[in-house]
Amino acid sequence: MKVLVVLAMVLVAVSARSQPFKHIHPLSEKMIEYVNFMNTTWKAGRNFHEGVTMKYIRGLLGVHKDNHKYRLPSIRHAVPGDLPESFDSREQWPNCPTISEIRDQGSCGSCWAFGAAEAMSDRHCIHSNGKVNVEISAEDLLTCCDSCGMGCNGGFPGSAWEYWVDKGLVTGGLYNSHVGCQPYTIASCEHHTKGKLPPCGDIVDTPQCVHMCEKGYNVSYRADKYFGKKSYSIDEQEDQIKTEISTNGPVEAAFTVYADFVTYKSGVYRHVTGEEMGGHAVRILGWGTESGTPYWLVANSWNTDWGDKGYFKILRGSDECGIESSIVAGLPKV
Repeated sequence: MKVLVVLAMVLVAVSARSQPFKHIHPLSEKMIEYVNFMNTTWKAGRNFHEGVTMKYIRGLLGVHKDNHKYRLPSIRHAVPGDLPESFDSREQWPNCPTISEIRDQGSCGSCWAFGAAEAMSDRHCIHSNGKVNVEISAEDLLTCCDSCGMGCNGGFPGSAWEYWVDKGLVTGGLYNSHVGCQPYTIASCEHHTKGKLPPCGDIVDTPQCVHMCEKGYNVSYRADKYFGKKSYSIDEQEDQIKTEISTNGPVEAAFTVYADFVTYKSGVYRHVTGEEMGGHAVRILGWGTESGTPYWLVANSWNTDWGDKGYFKILRGSDECGIESSIVAGLPKV
């Protein structure tokens, strides 16, 4: 009898590995247990409490499904022969504090604007040798770029970089920070079971575009603008992306989010199970290898409670979830 029980358990385990449970609820303990049972290159844990709705989580994934139609022209680099085995923009440019910042998009599908504004901020600092140290406003980009999509209901990362070149963007920090001309106006909310922030509700409407700085900021909206010089895509070859990051700074990437990603806590993410949920934009700031698995080092915009203090690693070199085929960036006017 014991032999039969053991055999049954083995058959269940084999079946689980060969036919992933696509319909496990993404926020359930079962999802966390299943991912960890699979013993892959990453560990799952609780990032969102079970009271958060799937509509809310899908709403955070703000890369429009037609994003591939808005691809910027690609550039190609001459790849140097001495690309390092690992690279971290935070260490390469320690005098640029925005590179180490994790932002929070709040209850809005503004990831497309956040990934762009974050990388633009980094690049203004990097290309000015630390002289221009500003936080580019995700608020200004989210609310005023009509060509970028539908604001909190999703947008196109490439169009965000074009807007930076054509119209410029003002400065603006985190919600309630009173940093810059237009800080983010959508409040942070608590994804996690325990925390000080209010609980996350529904995705909010896109705030109004306002060509003014907040009270107390002594520069005009027009005078506060920072511009890009050019915007472009990067070909999906791994060495092209590495060369771009190590030469010019962090980039924005779009990728497909599956249900298991929501539970990421540590290690190198690769899709294990769960259905496709939407497109998401993030900032890639480096690469490396962990326990023999190559990865991209990525900053998310779901606050520091999520994942590994706001960061995650994702499999590098095989276009995991499409992350290498949708890289956009640009150069600032300095």
